[in-house]
Amino acid sequence: MSNRTKAARGGRASARTRPGFRRLGPVALALLVGALIGGLIGAALADDSSPTADRVAELKAAEARRDAQQIVDLTGQARRTQQSLLPVLDGLAAALPPGATAPGPTATDAAVTGWATTTDKAVEEFADPPSGGTAVNIARSGLTAALRQLDLAVDTYTAALAAPPADRPALLGLAGRQRDAAVATWSVAATQLDVLNVDAGHGHAHVFLPAVPGQGALTADGAHEGE
Repeated sequence: MSNRTKAARGGRASARTRPGFRRLGPVALALLVGALIGGLIGAALADDSSPTADRVAELKAAEARRDAQQIVDLTGQARRTQQSLLPVLDGLAAALPPGATAPGPTATDAAVTGWATTTDKAVEEFADPPSGGTAVNIARSGLTAALRQLDLAVDTYTAALAAPPADRPALLGLAGRQRDAAVATWSVAATQLDVLNVDAGHGHAHVFLPAVPGQGALTADGAHEGE
């Protein structure tokens, strides 16, 4: 084989391999750069004295202070709301006895109007929540959902009073189920709030609504308040 033939073949081989290197070059370079950047970021985060680590620590501390205050605020708001709802629940319990097959005495228009005023106000007070941590948001969202459900139960009861006699039993039954769902939903949120208070060092905080067997509601444990 002549030197010319060898050179020609060698040139073709080089021509075939060179594009391959051109294709792999950018990929390898990107991986190398990524590894270097990742290492630098990891080193910065691992270094407790770095500005990044200091900033992360500041943000975590600020979040912890915010949530600690929100637990106190939300517990106070839940207690006030709980107390305001007791007359509503007592009235609904008389008009729609939980677990009963038949409704109780019909509530007066004045009583129902008072219920609606109370539940509307409670819903409004929870309508614009502040931003908080996940655990606090869960508790607040549960309380809000329960209030909306109770407000809906009052609306349904009001509609039942205005409905034709043939439609009234179905609407009353629906109002009772909505009330039960509201009490059960509130109980889950109240349990979450209780756990938050214990974890924050405030002791137990029981803000449960009155419940009866069959409503599917969680109830307070045997621990004393603040312990």
